[in-house]
Amino acid sequence: MYRCTFVLLALMAASAYGSIILPRLVPDLEGRVVGGEDTTIDQYPYQVSVRMLGSHICGGSIYNSRVVVTAAHCIYSFLGASSYSIQYGVTKVGGSTNVIGAERIVKNENYDSNVIRNDVALIFLSSDIPFSANAQPIPLASAEPTPNTVAVVTGWGTTEEDGTSASILQKVEVLIVDRNACNRQYAGINEITDDMLCAAVENGGKDACQGDSGGPLVANGKLVGIVSWGVGCARPDFSGVYSNVAYLKPWIEDNLA
Repeated sequence: MYRCTFVLLALMAASAYGSIILPRLVPDLEGRVVGGEDTTIDQYPYQVSVRMLGSHICGGSIYNSRVVVTAAHCIYSFLGASSYSIQYGVTKVGGSTNVIGAERIVKNENYDSNVIRNDVALIFLSSDIPFSANAQPIPLASAEPTPNTVAVVTGWGTTEEDGTSASILQKVEVLIVDRNACNRQYAGINEITDDMLCAAVENGGKDACQGDSGGPLVANGKLVGIVSWGVGCARPDFSGVYSNVAYLKPWIEDNLA
């Protein structure tokens, strides 16, 4: 399932999804990653909140002062760019501080909601993000991280499946999972293709969850993944699945103009 927070039940009915990726309505709009701990935005200044109609629905990463990278499934084609905004430079999400509206949004034209492929989008902002200790861009990975590489996922997603939530930015460390092993986990559910990257910890308990979609998975100081989907959250038998930034980097760079 996707890992974004949905604020309107009507949005669920408005899009056609395959059987494995039906989104879940999460009543709380703010939360944290599963098994994570409180952190501050100056530690992860590339993290932003993606808002729809003024409410947090997803995470995102600052690419440059006018562009945020997020997941394609966070963006609804029947809503114009003016329905979206981002909040940057805050540890506690919400309110009206540091909010910039979207001017234009580009979704990957090969995004496929049935198999969740090419799950990436770019949000072009109406004004610059003023860089500071709390707001900085993050470079894109050019190479896929090897299995067992330590990575950090951050966000304001739910603490567990359908669980309670917090408004303070959370972080959790996970390990990159071999694609073949991840494919075995998801056999009969969905194929883990080259545009996807898996991460987890042994025996579960740490993961991204609803509300984290579109947010960053970072290793060695570079954006390696975009929170995308998974079966449940932090289950021992299912890794979290991310969009593979190294694979999608050419599309991102080609669409910056």
